[in-house]
Amino acid sequence: MKDLLFITHFTQVPGEQGNGRFNYIAEKINKIDYDVEIVTSNFSHKKKKQRVVTQEQLNESSYKLTMLYEPGYKNNVSIRRFYSHYVMSKSLKKYLQNRKKPDIIYCSVPSLDVAKVAAEYAKKNNIKFIIDIQDLWPEAFKMVFNFPLISDILFYPMKKKADYIYSTADDIVAVSQTYANRALQINNKCKKAHVVFLGTDLDYFDRLSKNNKLMNKPENEIWLVYIGTLGYSYDLTCVINALRIIKDKGIKNIKFVVMGDGPLEEKFKNYAKKQEINIEFTGRLEYGSMVGKLVSCDIAVNPIKAGSAGSIINKVGDYAAAGLPVLNTQESFEYRSLIDKYQVGFNCKNNDEVDLADKLLKLYKDENLRKKMSNNSRRLAREKFDRSETYQEIFRVFCNNDDLNFNV
Repeated sequence: MKDLLFITHFTQVPGEQGNGRFNYIAEKINKIDYDVEIVTSNFSHKKKKQRVVTQEQLNESSYKLTMLYEPGYKNNVSIRRFYSHYVMSKSLKKYLQNRKKPDIIYCSVPSLDVAKVAAEYAKKNNIKFIIDIQDLWPEAFKMVFNFPLISDILFYPMKKKADYIYSTADDIVAVSQTYANRALQINNKCKKAHVVFLGTDLDYFDRLSKNNKLMNKPENEIWLVYIGTLGYSYDLTCVINALRIIKDKGIKNIKFVVMGDGPLEEKFKNYAKKQEINIEFTGRLEYGSMVGKLVSCDIAVNPIKAGSAGSIINKVGDYAAAGLPVLNTQESFEYRSLIDKYQVGFNCKNNDEVDLADKLLKLYKDENLRKKMSNNSRRLAREKFDRSETYQEIFRVFCNNDDLNFNV
């Protein structure tokens, strides 16, 4: 039985709600002649607090879980966070020195400090090293600190770490082609990368949908929905402005449902109240409850600010699984191409509430168009976001055999 070590800094652990990629893979791959261990942090990035996992919760998982010490941080963009990641990398280095050498290391990127330790260890010990790129650093941070030349100098050490990790990988998995291309630019080992969207298990999603679907939605309301972080990358102000434009036209039966939390939650709440639009902030919901509310909505919005390094992000897979038409402001060519190819909604001009309002009105006024785009959205989910099918490619990477089919 091969020893497969997952090193993933920001994954969820047993007892936490979510739809984690690495937990899903670990549970599945553990059934096909692999001994799997997940190594992660004892600090929850989402909840910003130290984790407590009971033995009963650990027993529910088929894989071994190891949580290493990390002091933690309050803000996602802070010196304290970088220091916390540094400490976590030292914890990992010490752990690897005392653990038997695995056959394969499967490592999420970022964080860079942790992934760099894993890359160095794999290279030194001639261990197959597979990376799974979840986000681009330092590109994501440059969106917050966008000062020409100064940003390049400030983030050069981070870029150097990323380059080393990408160049060391024996196989590259990525959540989008955009991310894969970044790594392939400097990796001389891999002829191609394996692009597998984050996605969801559609059977599981549909069970949650059936068990949690709302029964009390007013028939005369159209619900526009956003799920995710209420942070600096997400332009909910533009959405609120678009809804105000529509309200001023006399249309008052559109409700904006916002599911999630984050550092700008109070700012968005106050602004929505000032604009006097119909809006519900639910906070962060348990995944099943989120799915139940999501499938009760009519239209989804993906309002990403200009300059974002994001590409095929997690929420768009859930939007597709729910069969929702999408209004998209994100500049990512990869996602905008999916919108156009599958005809699942409208690409809108970034930071343009008038354009967003116009395209929302098109969907609001045309029920047949909504139904058509809803069907297209669900087809996109089946073809590109269903983990039971798309993750087969990741399983084959572990075995280095493109012809295998795992019924796991």
